[in-house]
Amino acid sequence: MVYVSTARLEIRNEGNATIVAFTGPLTATSLAPIWSRAREAAGKTAGQLTIDASDATRIDTSGAVLLLALERDHPGGVVWRGLAEHPKKLLVRLRPALQDDTRAPQFSARYTGSRNSAWQDVLNRIAFLGQIVLVMINLRERLRFLRGSDFFRITERAGAQAVPLVVMLGFLIGMILAFQSIIPMRQFGAAIYVAALVSLALFRELGPLMAGVVLAGRTGSAFAAELGTMVVNEEIAALTTMGIDAETMLVIPRIAAAMMVMPALAIGIDVMGLLGMALVMMILGIPPVAILDQVRRATDPEDVLLGLLKAMVFGAAIGVIGCRAGLTAGTGPRAVGEAATSAVVGGIVATIVLDGLFAVITYRLGL
Repeated sequence: MVYVSTARLEIRNEGNATIVAFTGPLTATSLAPIWSRAREAAGKTAGQLTIDASDATRIDTSGAVLLLALERDHPGGVVWRGLAEHPKKLLVRLRPALQDDTRAPQFSARYTGSRNSAWQDVLNRIAFLGQIVLVMINLRERLRFLRGSDFFRITERAGAQAVPLVVMLGFLIGMILAFQSIIPMRQFGAAIYVAALVSLALFRELGPLMAGVVLAGRTGSAFAAELGTMVVNEEIAALTTMGIDAETMLVIPRIAAAMMVMPALAIGIDVMGLLGMALVMMILGIPPVAILDQVRRATDPEDVLLGLLKAMVFGAAIGVIGCRAGLTAGTGPRAVGEAATSAVVGGIVATIVLDGLFAVITYRLGL
């Protein structure tokens, strides 16, 4: 079936003014042949631009988007002519939603840019982070784009469904640390201090670090795969065309969920690691009371709080990296896989780098 456009475009000059006149219905099915030509004319007009919709029989949302695009493309003022009452109301409602961008490009085009240099890639990553910060600052004005059901669904998948893995890893890490530490410590008659060594390492370092690795492998890759699939299927472009802020709707709930579940995952690894360590030490003849006393003497609440703070920062970094990897996915069958791989690698590297920064800062502050 062939669709024939009934929309007509006439561009004429009257003195210093350029008139862009539309005839027929300005709807989604009729705008394709005249869209680019109209916008090109608006962008090239140096003087006054007059948009004449006197002969436009019908204007739907797509037609209103085109009119607002002409208004934005023109560097000077725009004069409206023959606009009916209903299209005027439609323009008023759409203008705030389209103030960031009246076009519907691939979402990734905002941040990928040129891939010719590593420096450009760094700048694009900073630009994405800056955009997320601006979205958070203006979140109060965009609350209508947030959906509570999405947040709770993401939180459950990132947190509750990771509990079995966290329990197993934490218990095994505690056992391995205890076994490897107690062998040299017994040579000096200091086997009892293994409890202090393992508990301090878990609370300050290994708990949040291992939780970050788990989150990056499970959840960061899931974020990238979900959003990358939406990019490939042009769902992100459709949301942008409809005036929906994709960053607020898709990115903010994922970052918030990652930050919320990370402290819980870190605590789970800490507790199970202590249990694994205690089991090994009890098997080797050290009483539970002595183990508990060493843990209490070696650690303070500040050690636990520092680990929870690190876990939240790691969660935010993993969420941002996973979402960026998905939203900047390319096209083709390999795009989603590459995005997931980038999210996992980037999340783990960012976690280790941030952990190193925390180590330097806490050392300098004497914490």
